[in-house]
This record gives sequence, C-alpha cells and structure tokens, in this order.
Amino acid sequence: MFKHEKQLFHPVEVEGPNPQYAALLQEQMGGGNGELKAALQYMSQSFRIKDQEIKDLFMDIAAEELGHLEMVAQTINLLNGHDVDAKAVTAGEIQSHVILGLNPGLINASGYSWTGDYVTVTGDLCADLLSNIASEQRAKVVYEYLYRQIDDKKVKETIDFLLNREEAHNAMFREAFNKVQNTGSNRDFGTTQAARMYFSMSEPSPQGTPFPNADVNPPSFNQ
Repeated sequence: MFKHEKQLFHPVEVEGPNPQYAALLQEQMGGGNGELKAALQYMSQSFRIKDQEIKDLFMDIAAEELGHLEMVAQTINLLNGHDVDAKAVTAGEIQSHVILGLNPGLINASGYSWTGDYVTVTGDLCADLLSNIASEQRAKVVYEYLYRQIDDKKVKETIDFLLNREEAHNAMFREAFNKVQNTGSNRDFGTTQAARMYFSMSEPSPQGTPFPNADVNPPSFNQ
C-alpha cells in the first residue's frame, strides 16, 4: 500500500524559467539513471528478498525515489513555465512542447521514452545490491553534471538535496551488502586457484604491481 503525502521531501523553487535546462533535467525523470528507474528497480528486487529488514530498506528507498521523481517533475514544471507558446519559448525539448503540452514526461533529455530495460533484477541479493550501489553512484554523477550547468540558486538547492540523498542511499546499500556479502553468488565465487590469479596483459608490466600477490581466500561451496 502506498500513501501520497502532498508535502514534498524538500521545497522546490526556481529563480526563473529556463526551458533549455528543463530539457536537461528530463534525464532524471525518464533516463537510464533517473528516479523512476531507481524506484522500480528497488521495488522489483524487493519482491523475493527473505530478510525482512533488507526488504523494508529496498521498499523504503523505492518509495523515497518516487518522492524524488515528484520533486524533479515540479522543478521541470517551474522551469518550463505554463504556456505553450513557440514565440515565447525559443529553446527546450521538442517532445515536451509538441506532444506533452509542457507536462514532465517519462522521457530522457533527448526525448526517448523510459523503458523497463533500464531495470536490473537478478534474484540474487548480493548481485542486486552491487547493482544498486552502482545505480546510486551513477545517479549522483548525473546530478553533479546537472549542478554544474545552471546558475539558478534555487534549482541548485534542489539538486544538492537530491544528490546528497543518492549518497545516503549508496551508504545504506553498502551497509546491507556488508551484512550479506558471504551469501548467494558471493559465496559461490572464487573456489579454484584460477580465481586467485592475475594475468598481466600489459607489456612491459608495471614494476611492483600488487595484483599477482593478492591474497584471496576463496569460500567453500555449501554441502
């Protein structure tokens, strides 16, 4: 069950319209590293998780990501303005103006539709947690790029909040991974000498490389 709270996670304001930047921000609406992708990925992954604490973590973060999606949409609304007028708006994303009537859509910055192919689910908790850690890191990078490309202080405050929440989610997923890292695909990996070998394919090889002497203790299979 979900409940919609009308209050946003963080206040959303802009100093003035900026339809060109609204087009860039669409990446976090319907892009491959955007908020919808994160929400649906974590929710989908949670369905098979048996550890109730970690299952709740996935669902709680998924719900928050939907709240972030709402914040991004509101910011795009304010940046686009509220009148579809080609003469008044000389720049922006074509889809939003011609097809969506300035409604923030589930498209990326280039106008391509969001797709379920963005969502990664393996059914293996370790693999999914590592995927989520990477997803949060990539989302953080996109927000960093977006932060650098606008001078609007109000928009930057919103992005700063969202960027920091990505960092928080990253830390939560890392903590969960530490709890289960000796299970699932992690437990079954590295059972032979081959898993402890490093092949140097660079000639000449760097001197003093630590990789050939890396000490790896492979776990054993469950009997």
